[in-house]
Formats: sequence, structure tokens, C-alpha cells
Amino acid sequence: MRQPLQIFAISFIVVCASQASLSAQQYKHGDLVIPSASSDEAKLDKLSVDKATSYLEGGGSAWNKERKCIACHTNGTYLQLRPSLTSVLGKPSDEMRQFFVSRLAAHQETFEKKPEDLKRGIRPTQIAYIAQGLAEWDAHVSKKLSAETKQALELMLALQSDDGSWGNTDCWPPFESSDYQGATIAAMALAAAPEFLSKADEKQQAAVEKLKKYFRETKPANEYMNVLLLWTATRMPDLLTDAKRTELIEQLFSKQQADGGWAIRQFAEPEQWGRGNRAKKLRDEKGFDSPASDGHMTGLAIMVLRDAGAPATDARIKKGVAWLKTNQRVSGRWWTRSLNTDSFHFITYSGTLYALAALQKCDELK
Repeated sequence: MRQPLQIFAISFIVVCASQASLSAQQYKHGDLVIPSASSDEAKLDKLSVDKATSYLEGGGSAWNKERKCIACHTNGTYLQLRPSLTSVLGKPSDEMRQFFVSRLAAHQETFEKKPEDLKRGIRPTQIAYIAQGLAEWDAHVSKKLSAETKQALELMLALQSDDGSWGNTDCWPPFESSDYQGATIAAMALAAAPEFLSKADEKQQAAVEKLKKYFRETKPANEYMNVLLLWTATRMPDLLTDAKRTELIEQLFSKQQADGGWAIRQFAEPEQWGRGNRAKKLRDEKGFDSPASDGHMTGLAIMVLRDAGAPATDARIKKGVAWLKTNQRVSGRWWTRSLNTDSFHFITYSGTLYALAALQKCDELK
């Protein structure tokens, strides 16, 4: 097991700070600066797990201190996946867990005073991310259900919508694009928490059944949501029939590109992301008809396919792994162009976590 890094490698800070400017940075807090992500960033000659980990720890810490909120694309994804990498990367950041606990306390206070405020906008999905992050910590680090995770799950269930989903926004794909996406996070939170479902009371069990009913009766808006459904069903197997599971696996494999990677832009028509408000931006992009493979989708595809039972020895999986191992950038990131704006490209953060998780599931992280 690798030794845990202390928030952010000093050498990486120095290099990043020397390259960055106030108008060219992805994450920043004080002297900690991570420069902008770009398709022009050079690639590493060899996979570097240490550089990827440094990028993740630094970006997550900077986001907490500078933005002070739970963001699906950064700290939300960090605690969703980083605990599962404990065996190869060391223990995840205690600072991150404590930040989640502090945000939980603030949301709990709001719920007790004005519960309707937590049902608006993205807040239900943010709380689902808190619940999943704490549940994943319990599953992979502490190995037991904590009082904080139990509280987060109970608060999350109290915010379930009448149709069984969780409220989200619909304007910042792929994460903040639909209630369906929020429901997948809630489902994985429930499945990850040690012993929570086995000890759920009657009301909680009813909420879980309502969530499952929602998935069975709601058609995903696009093929990206099909991937999230397949991922969720690896945690809650009774969501899909065997035939449907096989169909989704083959659909995902069918999207693999000639170079071995996957491109997120091939998983939805521009009008199918959220309410379609990014359609013009996406259609105007150079290469719209033949989008390049990216880290986010390639990592997600391999990770989900492995969880769904595809063997690491499958030639298609091996080709995807080869793409990941040869497309890491010198910052430690894997490049993915944002679906929303050409500024921060925060999706490179989730793409980096997805890539590491995919490589771990294929026994490529030593």
C-alpha cells in the first residue's frame, strides 16, 4: 500500500504555481494553485499514480477552503470514490471527511428550522453526495456504520421526492443535469452504508422500494444515464433483469472508439443533456462529428463494466486500460473537455478519479 500523501505534494505546488496566473487556474487557495486544464497539456511518458493522487488531494482541499460547498464534480466525487482506493493509495483525507460532516451539520440545522429550503434546487443531491461519501468511508476505511453516516442517510431519505427521485438542477451536465442522476447517488449511498439496509425500519424500507420503483418505471434521458443505471444496479442487483443488464453492457461496449477510449459526447445528443441549454455550445465544437476519447468517460466505462462482471482479460477492457495508461497529463489529470464552459474543466477531476478506480479494478495500480 502506498503511503498517504500530506494533502498535496510540495514539488507539485511549486511547479503548478510557477505555471499559473490569476486568470489561468483550475483550483486555488492561498499558495496552493493548480493551473488550468487544457487539451494541449503534455502527456506523461509513464503512468504516475503519485501525480494523480497529488492533483486530487490538492484540488479537493483547495475547493473545500475556497468554495466551501459540496460539488458533485470535485469533493463529491472525491469521497464517492477515494475511499475505495485506500488499499493502494492509503487512507483518504480526514480533512475531507470532516468537511462533509460540517456540511451535514449545517444542512441538519436548516432542516430543523426550514425543511422546505433543503428540497429546493440541487440541495437534495448535494446531501445524497454527503451520504454516499460518508457511507463509502465507512465501507472502506472504518468498516462500520458511523453515527454521522446514519444521520446523513436519514436526512437524505427525508428529502426524497414523491416520485422516488432526488431533486437536482438541470443545467450543468453531466452531474447537475437531472433528478435521475441524483437518484443514482442516493441509491449507491444506501447500498454502500454497512448494515444500514439490513436494519432499516419500515418507513426507510418503503423509501427504498419507492426508489427502486422509480428506476424501474423511469426511462433514462440518454445513454449516459443508462451507464449510471448499470453502475447503480451493480450495487442494487434487483433493479435490472439479466436481459436488460446484458443489453446495457453491450451498449456501453459498442461506444468504445478505435483508440480504445470512450467519449462522453457520444452518450447523449446535445439537446438531451439536462434541458438542452448546452446544445449550441456542443454543436459548435470543432470535432463535433468525431469527438475524441476522454478520461472521464473512459474511466467510468471501464469501472462500470468491471463492476458489472466484464473480465479484466477482455480484449476491449485491455484496450481501454492501454488508453488510460498512455493519456495521463503531466499534471496528473486525464483531460476531458467540459460540456458546459471552456474555462475550469472541472470534469477532469472526476475523470482522474474514474481513471484510477478503473485501473485499480483491472489490477493496474501496484
